[in-house]
Amino acid sequence: MGAMGEKALAGLSAARYQGAMDDTTDFDIYVVTTPGLESALCAEMQAAGFAGLQAGKGGVSTRGGWREAWRANLELRGATRVLVRIGAFRALHLAQLDKRARRFPWADFLRTDVPVRVEASCTKSRIYHAGAAAERITRAITEELGAAIADDADIVIKARIDDDLCTLSIDTSGEALHKRGHKEAVNKAPMRETMAALFLRQCGYDGQEPVVDPMCGSGTFVIEAAEIAAGLKPGRSRAFAFEKLAGFDAAAWSALKASPPAVAGTPPTVRFHGSDRDAGAVKMSQENAARAGVEDRVQFRHHAISDLTAPDGPPGLVIVNPPYGGRIGDTKQLYALYGALGKVLRERFAGWRAAIITNEPALAKVTDLPFLPTTAPVLHGGIKVTLYQTAPLPPAA
Repeated sequence: MGAMGEKALAGLSAARYQGAMDDTTDFDIYVVTTPGLESALCAEMQAAGFAGLQAGKGGVSTRGGWREAWRANLELRGATRVLVRIGAFRALHLAQLDKRARRFPWADFLRTDVPVRVEASCTKSRIYHAGAAAERITRAITEELGAAIADDADIVIKARIDDDLCTLSIDTSGEALHKRGHKEAVNKAPMRETMAALFLRQCGYDGQEPVVDPMCGSGTFVIEAAEIAAGLKPGRSRAFAFEKLAGFDAAAWSALKASPPAVAGTPPTVRFHGSDRDAGAVKMSQENAARAGVEDRVQFRHHAISDLTAPDGPPGLVIVNPPYGGRIGDTKQLYALYGALGKVLRERFAGWRAAIITNEPALAKVTDLPFLPTTAPVLHGGIKVTLYQTAPLPPAA
């Protein structure tokens, strides 16, 4: 490509992505989620008013300005992180990558006083060494912009080189979005809030019915359900990486945080119940609920599965993430636990829907619950798990 072609290509990024924080330009926004839950996140984004949605492997793409990127971080319960695409150019070799990275308008997005780090990946490209690619882009940022580089920087530039096209994105989230800022205490092998929210959505939960978790651990399902019912924004208590980008509008961000939620909450008449045979788990769940501001909607009790009874009032959803082989314990020792859980639900929860997350079909089967056809498995802590759910349970025979 000649000099004029290079200049035109470099200029495309500058013209298209000028004015980083004025929200007059639309970006490609990619909302990452747990593999296997893309369709559930897509449904959540559609309900929240995001446009042009397209589910892909590991996430959902949309388009919008900075406000939409902020809103995705603030309001989406199933999002793991939010990436904003800021530019793209062809690069056939490292020297060309270096030259075009130096011409990129980094000052439109990055501040000189905020450290940055670069992550790169290469697929089907003549540039095949991701480390070398990241080093060239890093050097361009430091020498052309003057920003510092740090391994623990909140601002991450992700460079994806696919078929010789280098696409640059900013991770606007910082810490993963399951870190809401409320759950300081966790039990062994906890369910992440983002996964819990999307499993609740897959079960048809919308905040209008009671939820029971008889193996509540650190209270994730119960607290997430209560927050949904209260209409609370999941990102309300934490900071995000985009707050450290160039031209960030703090006043506009404060106004967005103070705006009404997309879905209004319900009065605190519907209650959410958790229990566990571990007294320490019950205590940490209560503390986590208080930090989340939903302690008036939840109730946690210390007892075994054998003492579980349906709460007073209309039926709702029982959802549980029990121990399973490869996560906690040996599979053979868990059959009695699953059998007892199924027996209690069949005998005492008529009219309620039941949902169990496990990686072993045999464990689900031993509950003897009438499960519906399952959806795609989901990767949880390196293990593929499946959501097994029922229609309203019939009265006990």
